[in-house]
Amino acid sequence: MRAAYAAAIDADHPLSALTVGTIAEPGPPADGWVRVEVRASALNHHDLWSLRGVGLTASQLPMVLGCDAAGLGPDGAEVIVHAVIGDAAAGRDETYDPKRTLLSESHPGTFADAVWVPARNLVPKPAALSFVEAACLPTAWLTAYKMLVDKGRVREGNAVLVQGAGGGVATAAVVLAQALGARVYATSRSAAKRERVAALGATPIEPGARLPERVDVVIETVGGPTIDHSLKSTAPGGRIVSCGSTGGHLAEIDLRRVFFLQLELLGATMGNRDQLAELAELMAARGITPVIDSIYPFDRAAEAFARLESGEAFGKVVLDHAADG
Repeated sequence: MRAAYAAAIDADHPLSALTVGTIAEPGPPADGWVRVEVRASALNHHDLWSLRGVGLTASQLPMVLGCDAAGLGPDGAEVIVHAVIGDAAAGRDETYDPKRTLLSESHPGTFADAVWVPARNLVPKPAALSFVEAACLPTAWLTAYKMLVDKGRVREGNAVLVQGAGGGVATAAVVLAQALGARVYATSRSAAKRERVAALGATPIEPGARLPERVDVVIETVGGPTIDHSLKSTAPGGRIVSCGSTGGHLAEIDLRRVFFLQLELLGATMGNRDQLAELAELMAARGITPVIDSIYPFDRAAEAFARLESGEAFGKVVLDHAADG
């Protein structure tokens, strides 16, 4: 089968470790796993980190990359693949399982003609979403949904600050927060991306700039460089939700502000299977479509990786497995 996979590990030049070619199709790793014919898949920075060797060792190579996919289940039904492989009994849901993994870590991922997943990991694809659109949801959009709805508890009329708009999670948060009735401010170092944020209906803000109001919720994806601004921008009793640290994971914070203003600093990792189903239903019902930067036929997967690595993408980079190269 066709696949885009890590054939090596290169911390400095991750794209050199990528191979797009053919490999033998694996079988089910355990009882209860089913085969999905992949029609579209979407890239995440997780894929670049895998090529750098983060969470992946040489003994696991070759490893098919990819977490996100939509396609046809074993009965021909149109499905979205939930990427988290974990035990829901280990905590409130599978994302709390300390032994959880994502597709492409311990098991082959979605950048292939087919992927095997536990049957529970299949979510019905709404007819209103194309395969390309649905493939954008399982990682970035699901994470943004969990941050806003579960952790952030966003309500209509709230104000939300999204740090680092342009990336997959942040861009999804801009769209979803507005769909939930919030006023949205979004930062970006790029003037061009601030223009794109404005076109999505949010108020663009330069990094570190003073907001017109303090916000109820901050969606924090950058980390060290922005956390102080996030704390200063949050209203008393507000919530700062972090899902990543693309700018650096170490930061000093003023705890006096945290306890005096009774702020909540929360972490979020992915989302569970049921939240993915809720997200898909919400998007179909509200007519929300993912922000897509670019779509590549599968045979040009290396170009898609290069686009993601460039840092210029605004929204998701997607592979259309049915398109001709």
